[in-house]
Amino acid sequence: MQLQLIQNRSYELRDEKAMLDFDLAELYEVETRVFNQAIKRNIDSFPEDFMFRFTTEEWQNNSSQNVMSSGKHRGAKYLPYAFTEHGVTMIASILKSPKAGAMNIAIVRAFIALRKLALQKNDLVKILNALKDRLDERDVQLKNIYDSIENLLHEKIEHKKWIERERIGFKK
Repeated sequence: MQLQLIQNRSYELRDEKAMLDFDLAELYEVETRVFNQAIKRNIDSFPEDFMFRFTTEEWQNNSSQNVMSSGKHRGAKYLPYAFTEHGVTMIASILKSPKAGAMNIAIVRAFIALRKLALQKNDLVKILNALKDRLDERDVQLKNIYDSIENLLHEKIEHKKWIERERIGFKK
């Protein structure tokens, strides 16, 4: 259940799986404001590939597509932070409570499960493409067999006509 809850709060943002500050704060059972203060006190631990802030345009686009709801979490003035898998892992070193440690383990497991699912999807696509190529080859082979049979039948008909023709110069 917890794994599914976490996976539902993971978004594809800037071509990476990421989680938003208000979702993480809720999972860690702290206020978003308190969560973000802890992050700001340790901002050196979060380079750009660990955490980024939404642009106004990104936030409006994602909110308008019902991916996440902006109104209940903050005003337009405060744009949310998004944390990549590495950033979520780094949060464990910032938040020290037992709940934070347990939640961090669950979140990392959720990211691992999502990665495995993506790899399985890629493997399945490769397998389906290979099957399609094999079927295309078989279609060509079957067409060649069909054409050969058709040519043989045509030749047999022509040969039969040749044998049954009225001969010239011979009397029966």
